[in-house]
Amino acid sequence: MAASRNAVVVVTGASKGIGLAVTRLLLDKFGANVVAISRTTTPELSQLHQSHAKSLLIHECDVTKTSDLNHAISIAEKTFHHIDGLVLNAGVLNPMGKISSTDISLDEWKSHFDVNFFSLITTLRATLPALRESDLGGRVVFTSSGAATGNLAGWGPYNTGKAALNSLCRTIAEEEPQVTFVALRPGKVDTPMQAVLRTEGAGRMEDKDHQDFVQTHEQGKLLKPEDPGHVIASLALNATKDLTGQFVSWDSDTCKPYRKD
Repeated sequence: MAASRNAVVVVTGASKGIGLAVTRLLLDKFGANVVAISRTTTPELSQLHQSHAKSLLIHECDVTKTSDLNHAISIAEKTFHHIDGLVLNAGVLNPMGKISSTDISLDEWKSHFDVNFFSLITTLRATLPALRESDLGGRVVFTSSGAATGNLAGWGPYNTGKAALNSLCRTIAEEEPQVTFVALRPGKVDTPMQAVLRTEGAGRMEDKDHQDFVQTHEQGKLLKPEDPGHVIASLALNATKDLTGQFVSWDSDTCKPYRKD
């Protein structure tokens, strides 16, 4: 699948992991213009900009700051004049620990939700006017997780945040029929978040669960970011209307048309 080379996609959390892979694929394989929003500009993102100076716009932005995020979207529209796709990939894992733990403050829960949930609403509000008007048909891909339907002990904020994300996807799909919304489970991917799990998860989650993540890494079973990243990039440009509101897995039959050849 390939969309118009004039397509413009906004990617949050674009500096590393899946977000960086999606950005690279959108530029190199799909020929799209990309607005990469991230808290910092990593060397990898800077290097990508060197080879795509005209088609990649990088904007450093804290997604929890509404005014900064609105400014970033405004610059994107002024630069490219339209927005056709949105990839909501910004997210954090911490804090980890039991819900009953007094070591985790309510403010830490709130900070987690500011990034993993409330920033989604801010970004959607900023981009929906343009997405509704897209000549290619506006599309939004939420980076979800198996945690949205799972019950891993010690992952209270992450589990509930991703479940809320899926609910947001379903609800807004009903409210915005002109735009297509998909929540995607990317599987266990070799990203910085997995490194956090291995180094900080011991004692904050069940030992058997922590060891499972450690062994998956040691056995080389983690996915490359480009594998689910390809599905996300393709969905952001080509997702069909029948997918709107759905929570799908990157390796499902539903996503087969969007996986790399």
